[in-house]
Amino acid sequence: MTEAHNTLPILYSLRHCPYAMRARMAIFSSTQPVLLRAIKLSNKPPEMLELSSKGTVPMLVISAEEVLEESLDIMLKILSAQDPHDLLHQQQPQTLPDMLILIRRFDVQFKAALNNYKCAKRYRESNLTECRQACEVYIQELELQLNKHQFLMSEKESLVDIALLPFIRQFSKVERQWYQQSPYPLLRAWLTKYVQSPMFTKVMAPHPLWVECRQSIIFGDL
Repeated sequence: MTEAHNTLPILYSLRHCPYAMRARMAIFSSTQPVLLRAIKLSNKPPEMLELSSKGTVPMLVISAEEVLEESLDIMLKILSAQDPHDLLHQQQPQTLPDMLILIRRFDVQFKAALNNYKCAKRYRESNLTECRQACEVYIQELELQLNKHQFLMSEKESLVDIALLPFIRQFSKVERQWYQQSPYPLLRAWLTKYVQSPMFTKVMAPHPLWVECRQSIIFGDL
């Protein structure tokens, strides 16, 4: 690893964590390299815990004085610096506040409904249908958006698409057969396009755990 690479930001990440997934997607889209350190929650690196007592992922270490611990903060920081695909829609500055309102509503409200849905399925609870229907309120909203344009905010990809993607993917996996027959064909096509893309393959590639190999992976540099 070159001396220049030693100055790169460090991303502590967990492969299947939806928050880490969307942070990696933003970094990949920005084409700004970071040093990726893959971890598992049962064996967190002491270097990580020294910087943050929370010990959650994703965590982006820009410097000892600048450590970002929220996925949305990481996405905004990275894309504000370099956004070749204009995910922030910077030519329409009024759009970003609308994006953030939608993302935060899904992060809070939809995520809570999704957790209940996953638990109902896992523990075979009698209220599975009711839990799914609570999620569908939000799923229907996205289907309506995709009926208007190709992506969730407009005719081009945005921050919203990659921010919501990991959670919609989780929703699709709870009752796979029901989902495949559900009345949301546009959302299914949107999700399928993403999960079958080269971007998603690279973002979801497995890496050796940093605590075991002490090997930082250069990620995001196209």
